[in-house]
Formats: sequence, structure tokens, C-alpha cells
Amino acid sequence: MVRGGSAGRALSPVSPWSFRLLPFLAKRTFAALVTIWVATIVAAMLTHLVPGDPVRIMFAQSQGVTPEQIEEIRHNLGLDQPIMVQYWQYLVRIAHGDLGHTIQGHQPIAELLMICLPNTLALALSAMVVALAIGLTCGFIAAYKRGSWLDNALMITAILGISLPQFWLGLMLILLFSVNLGILPVAGTGWDGLILPAFTLGVTNAAIIARLTRSSMIEILDQDFIRTARAKGLPRTIILFRHAFRAGLIPIITMMGMQFTYMMGGAVIVENVFSWNGVGRLAVRAIFQRDYPTIQAFILIFSIVVCAISLLLDTLYAWLDPRIKVS
Repeated sequence: MVRGGSAGRALSPVSPWSFRLLPFLAKRTFAALVTIWVATIVAAMLTHLVPGDPVRIMFAQSQGVTPEQIEEIRHNLGLDQPIMVQYWQYLVRIAHGDLGHTIQGHQPIAELLMICLPNTLALALSAMVVALAIGLTCGFIAAYKRGSWLDNALMITAILGISLPQFWLGLMLILLFSVNLGILPVAGTGWDGLILPAFTLGVTNAAIIARLTRSSMIEILDQDFIRTARAKGLPRTIILFRHAFRAGLIPIITMMGMQFTYMMGGAVIVENVFSWNGVGRLAVRAIFQRDYPTIQAFILIFSIVVCAISLLLDTLYAWLDPRIKVS
């Protein structure tokens, strides 16, 4: 009996899920690394995908550039080397943290990204808070009051929120709160300058979260364990928040990862509307200036951020739902 009990106690902390979690994370990590590797190929080959001479395109609007200067720039960018040599040199520079220099001003791109990337992440995180606060609340109320006029009104509002262009909503908010009321700044990188762009980016994504929350909660509220909890006489608040809401968070967490990456991309428009000093605004400026090294760095950094967020959400999803198929 003692031997059996000792063996039982020794084996009890170890479950099959513990052995299956590490291969699951290894596969997701490998997929993320492959994605980043493909992004490096796309970024390195960007100058060769553009028709024409990339150096002449960069300085098409510049006057007084001599052919000798163009050849010197081509040599500094390594464009006079074979493609495979260029790609290898690009990987070596990335490994040493060198993302190159901007064409206009010859500034280190890594330093610019270290300034702009935290602003973009702050904007995306703030927008996610706005989207979750509005979306979860509206979706939960709509599911609880399903079939009522309130449910229909909230879902119609959600459809309108998805349909609103972000640049139009941003301009309307500037007109209302900055021009007419004068309570919030038009642009800036302080906390007060973050309110309008975060709300603009978050409210359009809140509609998607609201619709997903409603459908998820309706499905959970019809499950047998909810009926059992009601039959036991548990209070309504405990049934809704402790049982139903927690069980319905799994698909919402998955959507959060997708929405956050979408916000990172949508921040390009919002940052330019509100003159927010983020990576999106830096990328748009680089596109207009034909600054290919900066565009290459933007593609690489954006892919790394998206892969890191996807890997984090996959890990969180697997931890919350051990039933996930990881074979």
C-alpha cells in the first residue's frame, strides 16, 4: 500500500499534457522562425522586385546627382554584388543589429525604430484596451438580452462600427474634441495625445470583438453545465461571470491576437492622421522618399512583432485549453 501510494504520488504531478506542451511550443517557435526567415528574403529582395534601377528611383527627384555618386551609393548599399552575396551580407548585418541607414539624412535606422516602435506598441495596446472594454461589454449585454431591442441595437451599432473608415472617424474626432471643444490636442506623443488615436483604432475593432463575444456567450449559455448551475440555484452573477464568461474567453483570446496584429497594421493610417510618431508614419514617409533600407527594416520588424505576438497567444491558448490538438 505504501509502495503504491508513493508511486501514485510520484506520478500524479506529471500528466500527458506536460509532455505534449513542449513539442507544441517547439512547432510554433519553428513556424515563427521560418516566417521571419521568409520575411528576411522578401526584405532583402525588395530592391530587386522594383522595376528599374532602385538607386536611380531613390534619387529620381534629386537634382545634381552625378553618375559617380549613384555608383558610390550603389556600392555602399551592396547592390553591385551578386544577389546571394547581398542576401548573406544582409543577414550578417541583421545579426549584428545593423539595419542600415536612411537615404535622407543618413540616420541609423535601428535608432529610429527604437524611438518609433514603443509609440506604435503603446498605441496598439491602448487601442486593444478600448476595443476590449467596449466589445466585451456590448457583446456580453447583447448575449444576455438576446432577441431584445437592446440586442438588435448593439449589433447594428457593431456593424456600423466595422464599416467606419478609420481616417474618417479620426478626422471627425479631431473636429469635435480638438477644433470645436478644444479639450484634446490634435497631435502629440503624450498621454493626452494618445486618447483620440487609441479610440479611433479601438472602436472599429471593438465591433468585431462584440459580435464574437455575443456568439460565444450564446453558445456557452446553452451548454449543459450552465443549466446544471441554474438548477443548483446558484446566483445569476456567479453563473454569468464565473462560469459562462470564463468559458467563453477562449475564442476571444484567439481573436485578440489577430486583432492586435491588425491594429499594428491599421496604426499606419491612424498615426498619419494624428501625426503620431510611430513605425507606421515612419514607413509611409520612407515609401514617399523611396527609402528602401527603411522599408526593409519596417518589413522585418513588423514580421518579428507579429510572430512574437502569435507565439504568445498560441502558448496562452494552449495553456487555457489543454484539449487543443497538439499532435
